[in-house]
Amino acid sequence: MTISLGMKTFGQALGLSFLMIGSLVHAQKFPEPPDTQKTDLKLPSPEESAASFSLPEGFKVNVFAAEPDVRQPIAMTFDDRGRLWVAECYTYADRKLIYNTELRDRIVIFEDTDGDGKFDKRKVFHDGLQRLTSIALGFGGVWATCAPDFIFIPDKNADDKPDGAHTVLLDGWHSGKVRHNIVNGLKWGPDGWLYGRHGILDTSKVGKPGTPDETRVKLRCCIWRYHPTRHIFELVCEGTTNSWGHDWDEHGQLFFINTVIGHLWHGVPGAYYERMYGQHFNPHLYELIQQTGDHFHWDIGREKWADLKKTGLTLSTDEAGGGHAHCGMMIYQGDNWPAKYRGKLFTANFHGRRLNCERLERSGASYVGKHEADFLKVKDLWFRGVELDYGFDGSVYLLDWSDVGECHENDGLHRSSGRIYRIAYGETKAKSINLKKLDSIELAELQLNSNERLVRHARRILQERAEKGKDLTDAKQRLEEILAKNPNVTRKLRAIWCLYGMGELDVKRLLPLLGHKEEHIRVWAIQLLVDLGAPNLETIDLFTSLAKTEHSGLVRLYLASAMRKLPLEQRWPLATALGERKDLNEDPVFPLMLWYGIESAVSANPAAALKMVTTCKISKLQQFIPRRLTVIKN
Repeated sequence: MTISLGMKTFGQALGLSFLMIGSLVHAQKFPEPPDTQKTDLKLPSPEESAASFSLPEGFKVNVFAAEPDVRQPIAMTFDDRGRLWVAECYTYADRKLIYNTELRDRIVIFEDTDGDGKFDKRKVFHDGLQRLTSIALGFGGVWATCAPDFIFIPDKNADDKPDGAHTVLLDGWHSGKVRHNIVNGLKWGPDGWLYGRHGILDTSKVGKPGTPDETRVKLRCCIWRYHPTRHIFELVCEGTTNSWGHDWDEHGQLFFINTVIGHLWHGVPGAYYERMYGQHFNPHLYELIQQTGDHFHWDIGREKWADLKKTGLTLSTDEAGGGHAHCGMMIYQGDNWPAKYRGKLFTANFHGRRLNCERLERSGASYVGKHEADFLKVKDLWFRGVELDYGFDGSVYLLDWSDVGECHENDGLHRSSGRIYRIAYGETKAKSINLKKLDSIELAELQLNSNERLVRHARRILQERAEKGKDLTDAKQRLEEILAKNPNVTRKLRAIWCLYGMGELDVKRLLPLLGHKEEHIRVWAIQLLVDLGAPNLETIDLFTSLAKTEHSGLVRLYLASAMRKLPLEQRWPLATALGERKDLNEDPVFPLMLWYGIESAVSANPAAALKMVTTCKISKLQQFIPRRLTVIKN
């Protein structure tokens, strides 16, 4: 579902949001956070904890920051100067403190000016928020999830001070009863949208302030996205449990981690995944997509996930990966770690006190995650990794929540602690750069850089400049040259994403890319052609023609995904073409994506549905279509 939203300032919002606290108390003294967790276990010093890390040869870890300079770190991001912005959440998981002013959350900026892996400058950007779970930077300010609101804090002059009151972009996130895994995960996607996550414990009804309940978007356990300039909000995919980590690989494929029922998922738009409990809103899905990983990180044959909290790690679960709870995720695409780690997926295992590592491989129409050796382990019993990512110098920053509780925090919180570790290979060099000061041609040239962090920032800045109407002629010409002549498909994709964000790729430019020799470019041509809504008839016809001849399972998967954006009556030719070949009949993902694409069209046109049964060679659809026709009134 997609909704289009107009900008609405905080002062215009109907009702009095508790986030008004932000404008009232920002100038007041920040309250000392109380520790409510009782334990006899001594908290090691930050240096003692760092010394307990076991790492592959050649790597080193140092304490970038620790209490009292940072406490309760729950999320982070980098700005265009390479500085680390950290969200501190003191109000997390506390029923009593959710809707009052006893505690507040804040956004803190850390800078390492000499490149020694330790911060030497620190400033507070904002200290008047509550239920702060994630932040993203761009388009003249800071985006933040602070349930029940998704907000924008302006800082157009980039002086590290809010320009004024924040804007409530969306509200309705959670009822206030949920303590953990509320809306979270802001991160810029390659398509220029801001992506986020939502857990299973509550149903949110999301819309711009003042939107009636009946026209709000209902969501739970999902990945969602929001466009920064078009102000459109939509669901991407639904299911799993409580996700707290996602990233994109070098081809722009989305992956996210989860807990309890499987840890790794390929995020295909329009997909419905297995849930921990309960039912999806649509009762006619019939079957759900299972996890992308081909293994679990706990002994699923002998242990119940709930027992792990009571018994701790058994030997078999330790060998499998450390347990079911995963928090934070990155696909490493920096330029400091050795090449063998590039493209590998890393996630913090919350109770296993380690970083799990996955190898992503193509399999049929989708991917499979293969178990690699755990990257690091931590002996410190207080260690609770919650997020990780690589910076401008390619080293990795790891947030440590630092307490001895389990993820629901039923035993209280140790709010006065928190650490940030920096993990680097060999010697690193400080990179003093402000990408905002680069010419547009230099930003375009950065699309060839080996560090994806710089690539992503440069792409977003070009998108911002295009929105402001800046002259980007030189950048456009360079990107066109990369797309046409660079032999590396990942560089071609980067050029496509930049050009699209700059508004330079319309339907006319995208249609020829459907015939490109590289499957990943065909995949992105499909995605971008439906990005603005329902495609035109010419596009649908070309989709159908492609479906009849396409050999790539991934391309056909995205054609099935694209059907969600087509008018119901115009889905049948494409669906029929996709269903007439049987080579993907046993694929674990493609048949279900094809079904999700036509399910809502079955009741609208029973005759077309019955006709498809006679030609379809996908056994699941041969079962699901007649089943759906028996309940056509629903």
